[in-house]
Amino acid sequence: MSEANEFAAVTKAFSGLGVDENLFISSLGRWNRYQRESYRVSTPGFFNEDERQFQRWSDHHILQLRQEFLRLKDAVVLYTMHPWERDARLFKEALLLKIPQHDVLIETACTRSSEDLLGARKAYHSLFEHSIEEDIAHHIKAHERKLLVALVSTYRYEGPKVNDDLAKSEAKVFVNALKDAKKNNLIEDEEIVRILSIRSKLHLKAIYSHYKEMTGNFLDEDLDGDLILKQVVQCLCSPQTYFSKILIASLSLDVKESAKDSVTRVIVTRADENDMKLIKEEFQSKYGSTLAAKIQQVANGSYRDFLLTIIAKSD
Repeated sequence: MSEANEFAAVTKAFSGLGVDENLFISSLGRWNRYQRESYRVSTPGFFNEDERQFQRWSDHHILQLRQEFLRLKDAVVLYTMHPWERDARLFKEALLLKIPQHDVLIETACTRSSEDLLGARKAYHSLFEHSIEEDIAHHIKAHERKLLVALVSTYRYEGPKVNDDLAKSEAKVFVNALKDAKKNNLIEDEEIVRILSIRSKLHLKAIYSHYKEMTGNFLDEDLDGDLILKQVVQCLCSPQTYFSKILIASLSLDVKESAKDSVTRVIVTRADENDMKLIKEEFQSKYGSTLAAKIQQVANGSYRDFLLTIIAKSD
């Protein structure tokens, strides 16, 4: 490999999700001081020319690279956790951020079975010695607090029966609430909160279907003005659509660190669910590429191989 091609390969190994450890060993480890200096000079995106005449690492890239080296470790630790502990810790981390991650709270509360959500709440008690409901109420002061507390507290019916007349009636509740959305804050509507937090997922899918029949529109699309309610409806009625959107937005080199973290979270937490098969099908249908191909394109090294191994289980 020519020096220019080798430099390009090392830069790619530094640039994706995760790092290519083998390339660092086979190429970078062989370079002498002059080759390393030549690389620093030829890679101004990573190195800046200091006023005292040396090439210094960009502080931003040092921090970023440290995070990329940790990415595999974080994925492995999450993957080996008991699912209840994993979800409890994800709840906690989402709440401790300066701006709480509502999407993590919503996707965990709305896509788990009733038993697994209850298990995550029990694990939260053991790990943090108080309840997830208490912490949400403490950390979130905005209008969405009541809905989020209700979502994590619920124990939904998971049987096959759906009262279709009731579902049709409650679809009308959404139709009327959206007509008055400019006057009233939907997320504070007691009927909306009640329906979303207590009804079975099959019942909610029936509401979704009846809403489309009544309005000609999809309910989640009509909720574009309220991101939290849109995410709740998608996670309850069509989680594969929600997770596919999260993944396509995260599998890129120019996204925020919190978005990159979503790749690990989604793939690891969906690994043992039928969700992963549906997510891969939805991803390919919607974006014209397999999820595996997109991971190959963006991720590096052992982190990439670990993700590909996990998603291959659902083939």
